[in-house]
Amino acid sequence: MCDAFGLIQFLKAMEEMAQGAEKPSLLPVWERQLLNVRESPRVACIHHEYYDDEIEVDDGSTQDFLRAMDPNENLHKSFFFGPKEIQALRAHLPLNLKKSSTFELITSCVWKCRTVALEIDPDEIVRVSCAVNVYDKNYNMNLTPGYYGNAFAYPTVCSKAYVLCENPLEYVVELVKEALAKMSEEYTRSLADLMVIRGRPMPIFKGNMVVSDNSRIVFEEINFGWGKPVYEGLVEAVSFITFYVKYQKSDGQIGKFVPIWLPPSSMGPRPPPNYIAELPTSPRIGGFGDPVCHRLSSGMPVIKPTSTGRTETRVKNDIVN
Repeated sequence: MCDAFGLIQFLKAMEEMAQGAEKPSLLPVWERQLLNVRESPRVACIHHEYYDDEIEVDDGSTQDFLRAMDPNENLHKSFFFGPKEIQALRAHLPLNLKKSSTFELITSCVWKCRTVALEIDPDEIVRVSCAVNVYDKNYNMNLTPGYYGNAFAYPTVCSKAYVLCENPLEYVVELVKEALAKMSEEYTRSLADLMVIRGRPMPIFKGNMVVSDNSRIVFEEINFGWGKPVYEGLVEAVSFITFYVKYQKSDGQIGKFVPIWLPPSSMGPRPPPNYIAELPTSPRIGGFGDPVCHRLSSGMPVIKPTSTGRTETRVKNDIVN
């Protein structure tokens, strides 16, 4: 098993050998001990991507959620985010967030719209998990060039569904930034220790959207001697996991394809959930029937926070009512 970086290394090795090389220029390395547990294991970070047996219990609803996300019972759609769509999203942000990355903008938009479309219970905790590889030198993991195997974590942030839906896009962008800011050497080591201390706990599926940006993996440069590929990357999303893929439209416009699985009722335009529709100042929001950014760029007002008689305190992204 390997991640996208391991896969591209394998494909490049096959490319070189298909073109006559006797062995790959970058030989595979299988040093799994580089990501072993520490001598004194300790879970030093909060890992919202896994159940905490001391404070959370999987009540069986996870299986119901997985059945609800069965590809045979759902529709698969892909949404294109090009320069115009990204510009439209930036227009909804205050000055201090204008330089947010494309990943942060797309993830925030899709997470918010997906939560609205699914009509999730307003008091349910929803999550977004951002897959981040640990090859970056800033994480000091010292992975040897040629390393194969999974080398990533997916830091997670939480929000009550109604808070996510009622607040403007900038609130969601800040949450996504918070998830990415968690990633560090300590976070990765803490995750490895957690796997041992708690015996590989079950990841949280219900209410979670996992995103992985594969658009920078250079699959399009692989050439086995037949020319460059017409399309590269994953074909579709996997249940609640969405992979961003680099895509070039027929007019030459380059952007990112975002595939997603949702129930048929969530894909078509329709009124918003009751807890949004009842708010006097809230706009009507459709499902995923129209491209998300098209609706944003065509003048859809941003949902403003309103008084609901509830209070929310966030401490280290823990929800406390």
